Formats: sequence, C-alpha cells, structure tokens
Amino acid sequence: MKKQITLQNKKIDYTLKKSAKARRMRLAVYCDGSVVITAPHGLNETITERFIKEKTGWLLSKLAFFGGLDKSPFTRHSYKDYIANKEKALLIISKKTEILAKKQGYCYNKINIKNQKTRWGSCSRRGNLNFNYKVIFLPEKIQDYIIAHELCHLREFNHSRKFWNLVEKIIPNYSDIRKELKKNRINFS
Repeated sequence: MKKQITLQNKKIDYTLKKSAKARRMRLAVYCDGSVVITAPHGLNETITERFIKEKTGWLLSKLAFFGGLDKSPFTRHSYKDYIANKEKALLIISKKTEILAKKQGYCYNKINIKNQKTRWGSCSRRGNLNFNYKVIFLPEKIQDYIIAHELCHLREFNHSRKFWNLVEKIIPNYSDIRKELKKNRINFS
C-alpha cells in the first residue's frame, strides 16, 4: 500500500507491507531511493507512522546517501540494464567463483545471474549459486566476499558460527567488509 509521510518538511513516499510472518516492524531504504516498511498484520497504521518518525534521522541520511548515487550502478534496476550486463556478469563471476571454489575445494552445480532488488547472492540446496548482476559494479574485495559467502553455504546452509568460520578461512577480514556494507547500506541480504 503506497503512503506518504512528512518528515522535517519533506514529503517521503513509502510502501507499507503487512506480513503474517512479520514479528516486528522493519524499515528499509533501497538503493533506488524507495522506502518500505514491513509490519505485522493487525498493527495500527498510527504505530507504523510513529515508528517511521522515530527513525527520521536514519531515514533521511539513507535517502541522502542514495540520492548521491544517481550516476552509480547501484541505482540501475531496469530490465535493459540487466540484459546489457548479464553476460559480462556471468563471465566475471563464473571465473572468480571457479578459481575460489577450486582453491578451497568447493563443488557447485551451476551459476545463474539474476536481476534482484534485495539480494547480492543466494545458494540453493541443489548447489546452484545465484548472483545479482550488479555485483560486477562493486569493489573487488566485496565481489570476492559475496562469492565466498555463497560458496560457504554449500557446506553450511545457515549463518551459524561454523558458517562464519568457513567464510573467515577464505576472507579473513570478512567482518570489516560486512561492517562497510552495513554502514553504507549496500547489503541487500
């Protein structure tokens, strides 16, 4: 449901999603500048508006950050951009994944390149690795982290301590990279 709220004399458009699975409210700002709040079913909309108002500083800072990325590849969401970059992404990501998998002794089934709004990558139980085509626009150390992250899911299909130990063996400074991603809200997943 499309809504609008005024924060510090600025009108902010947002989407309110009601979810039966949601246990608490979640506010997200995506790299295209869209704002989404997910709330449990039955929650009064005045409570969601109050929640947004409590997050005013954070929300405006994220909108300003992503507003400064107008010429950045992070803002690309069109199907045309995806088609134009899909093959290049497949070549780059496949090569990096193959090298890293061989070095670390991982076996995967196949690699798919997708146009996802909220994920950089995923791993299926069948051993298929999926990557967002926009990974190729990220700095190389972040590309490597995303690929390593998904490869480690081949052995640990969760985010347990065992999983993070596997990631650390490949990317010793993974926690610094994760902090950088979170700080800049570049992490989709």
